[in-house]
Amino acid sequence: MVAQFDDFEINAIHEGDAWKICDLMVANADRFKRYFPGTLAANLNPTLSQIFVEKKLKAFSAKEEFLFTLKHSKTRELAGLIYIKEIDLDKQQGEFAYCIGYTFEGQGLTSKTVKLLSHYAFDTLGLKTLQIIANKDNISSVKVALKTNFEWQKTLKNEFTPPNESPLDMELYELYK
Repeated sequence: MVAQFDDFEINAIHEGDAWKICDLMVANADRFKRYFPGTLAANLNPTLSQIFVEKKLKAFSAKEEFLFTLKHSKTRELAGLIYIKEIDLDKQQGEFAYCIGYTFEGQGLTSKTVKLLSHYAFDTLGLKTLQIIANKDNISSVKVALKTNFEWQKTLKNEFTPPNESPLDMELYELYK
């Protein structure tokens, strides 16, 4: 276990997570299709989820990308996923990406998780700069950035293109060790 707070725990992804990730993605497909299309597409059925987990375990071991789960400690229900991705060891930099199931939204869980994983990224992974890239209309994601002391840096023009949409400008937030 990486960290624990309230009735929740943060863990590195492991082999047994495939079914729970599939369930989370399918149950929240409408929520995740715009900003998490790749993760959603990779987890539309249990077989795809098993392949996804295997790839993420390899990436974690290779220190290329780190995927964490947020689970309720008692029920073991998967509340959300949190990535530390776009790792650049030369710059000592990484980027957060996160999603949370609709039954857990609005409880501050993502903010608490990002705060704890920021410490992990600085202390364990040796990163010096963490980023959150969010669309200004994704109010929940912007709130996570601001609540966790990330500071707005600039607008990234045409940074992200959701499926079947035009490119979106995204806001860059950073936190430094």
